[in-house]
Amino acid sequence: MNNIIKLFKEITVIQRASSQHKNFIAYMKEFAETYDYLIYIDSYNNILCKKENSLSKLCLQNHYDIVCLDEGRIPIIIEDKEFLKAKNSTLGADNGIGCAYMLDLMTKNYDLEFLFTSDEEIGLIGAKNIELTLNSKYMLNIDSETEGEVCIGCAGGIDIFAQNTNKSIIENKEKFNLYEVSISKLQGGHSGLDIDKNIPNAIKLIIETIKKSNALLLDINGGERINSIPVNVKAIIVCKNIPVKIHKNICIKQIPNKSKHFSIWHSDTIDYIYTFTNGVLSYDDKLNTVQSSINLAKISTSKDCMSLELSARSMNNTELNNIKNHTINILEKYNFITSSSGKYPAWEANVNEFSKKVLDIYKKYDTNASFKTIHAGLECAIFQDKFPNMKISSIGPNIYFPHSRREKVEIQSINNLYLIINDIVNSL
Repeated sequence: MNNIIKLFKEITVIQRASSQHKNFIAYMKEFAETYDYLIYIDSYNNILCKKENSLSKLCLQNHYDIVCLDEGRIPIIIEDKEFLKAKNSTLGADNGIGCAYMLDLMTKNYDLEFLFTSDEEIGLIGAKNIELTLNSKYMLNIDSETEGEVCIGCAGGIDIFAQNTNKSIIENKEKFNLYEVSISKLQGGHSGLDIDKNIPNAIKLIIETIKKSNALLLDINGGERINSIPVNVKAIIVCKNIPVKIHKNICIKQIPNKSKHFSIWHSDTIDYIYTFTNGVLSYDDKLNTVQSSINLAKISTSKDCMSLELSARSMNNTELNNIKNHTINILEKYNFITSSSGKYPAWEANVNEFSKKVLDIYKKYDTNASFKTIHAGLECAIFQDKFPNMKISSIGPNIYFPHSRREKVEIQSINNLYLIINDIVNSL
């Protein structure tokens, strides 16, 4: 079982941020050759390893890219008795741990299809564009993040982008003072899995500060990734009085200023962001999960343009489309130019012979195990659409706060899943 952690540490030192493929592909070519697997790589950098003349019934699947809040940073793993963490960065357990399970099974010479997909964290790009042929009847995805659950459904999602140029130049007749207002070190989190945990949104907090201070906005930049709850934001504002500090993490610095004119963003643009309903939009009591949500993830300003990035999710494809249209309609009323991309479908819950088998095996180790759907995007939705006859389930160990610097994975949970995954594999 310790081999899982060993392999995880081994691949963690490889640069695997989304869009960075070269080093991991080189690693996988050597690994596949060492353990006598054929390796296939498509033009989207998806990797498939299988035995020659394979008779595989089961495909194991995970994405190999990770979220890096700081470009180019390799996680430094910290291990204690309970958890693996990282020093001031995301850990990459999402989904390095899943990859480690697969690599471990390859060292044991199993005749399975091992599919490592690319760029999941920036829109499920590898899965959407896969050019590889899968022959297995079943797929086990190991990208879920809660032990005791067999995932059989997930949210679909879409990214929305908006830009406007609503600026004007005003004369400093009111003798405004110039301030830098910033916020940092918020807890952050996954914009789907953590959207119902009342985690503060840094962008919303800074905009609220501007409103409550009767301030005018000159410049604002913040947010880390479109699939993360924003942690850091910095704004330049002007106002007559010292800005209101509405959160303990807000830092206010006055800037010496002799400007006679300011270039400010229109107040209606600030009003839109201030009144924007961020977070959970609806909840499904039957499935005990968030039904629909939206997260304001990033904001930036240049000399002439303000840009917003939002991520919407829903467990229902019709509702997802309605959220997209509603959001875009309102943005356009505030003179934003909009676009969208990265859309992926919801994976509607489906109990079948494979999911039942997975749950039956799981219950041998955890009698409380149950079916579950999650409010996050899994590649399972894409594969169910591309391979409609394939039966798919998803499991995983306890990973907390993915996509944030607080990300950690429970060591005992890694070991528990090791037994379950091996039992599932051997049963097929």
